Amino acid sequence: MSEPAAPAAPATAADDARYMQLALSLGRRGLGHTWPNPAVGAVLVKDGVILARGWTQAGGRPHAEVEALRRARKLAQGATLYVTLEPCSHQGKSPPCADAVIRAGITRVVSAMEDPNPEVAGQGHERLRGKGIAVEVGLGAEEARHAHIGHVTRVGKGRPHVLLKLAISADGKVGLAGRKPVALSGEQARERVFQMRAMSDAILVGIGTVLSDNPHLTCRLPGMLERSPVRVVLDSQLRLPLATSVVATVRETPTWVITSGNPSAIAEEILRQRGCQVFRVGERNGQLDLDEVLKVLGAQGITRLMVEGGAKVAASLAAADLVDELVLVRADKSIGGGIDALEGMPLEALTGKFQARGSERLGSDTIETYERA
Repeated sequence: MSEPAAPAAPATAADDARYMQLALSLGRRGLGHTWPNPAVGAVLVKDGVILARGWTQAGGRPHAEVEALRRARKLAQGATLYVTLEPCSHQGKSPPCADAVIRAGITRVVSAMEDPNPEVAGQGHERLRGKGIAVEVGLGAEEARHAHIGHVTRVGKGRPHVLLKLAISADGKVGLAGRKPVALSGEQARERVFQMRAMSDAILVGIGTVLSDNPHLTCRLPGMLERSPVRVVLDSQLRLPLATSVVATVRETPTWVITSGNPSAIAEEILRQRGCQVFRVGERNGQLDLDEVLKVLGAQGITRLMVEGGAKVAASLAAADLVDELVLVRADKSIGGGIDALEGMPLEALTGKFQARGSERLGSDTIETYERA
């Protein structure tokens, strides 16, 4: 008669770190695609074997934990769950993930961070502990917070995380004199920008950018068009022409227009009939109130906002202290006199408030990333 198998050795710290890194990479698949919910990753492991992987699906449901449990089925009993955000404990549009974890017979949960959502805020972890499940929190917390920064900002401030992207010349210009546009970035940098768009919930520009460039504001990479973010145009007077790309393609990629209380209801209705959504906000100092603009977007579920358009919009956001992250796509060439990156203020007025997170060379361009100090 053979001897019974020895019990499996517990996971080491290195094992835990490796499985959490996998969960984090899985979660990033959903960035820009799961709003209003965070893009979570989950991995189920037992006896050193990965049973199943899960990540938050398009539209925010099913959640990552439920996806992993569904794939593992009965094998999940006795397993460890690695998850990038605390399992939810409240009844929303779907049942609490914490209850699903309990029913599946999970014995250990390694969670990167507590969910800042007041409806969760540690209650999910406590519910698991109350059922005898070992819960460890904090592994991969810094990376998880960066991945979930849109969710953190929206539940904490009621607005999305704002990433400002500026394509600038070597001498800090974004356009030629007379507000004439100029191509600055090379092909590799443009592809990176498309990737950034695909990881954003929405992309915002001013009406000036639309009128001068007629941009598509989509993710033009092979097979990625459907990952294009919602397009948001700031247009206080509703001057947006119906022939522009953002209106003509609204059935494929949503376009939202944010305006003031001044334009007529007829102008608004024309845009609505074309498929655009129109939101009205108040004004401050003769311009759209950007605080209110961001609150409107947050109320619609937007968690990660990428801002690409115009020196005026960039300067207004910087002046209002509403930029959370800055990406500079800096070209090698100088263009001399032209439009400054931030109209009416030096670029250092913004970068001086941030700390450099890194830089990368892509062809003839350098990608510089900054975040709040």
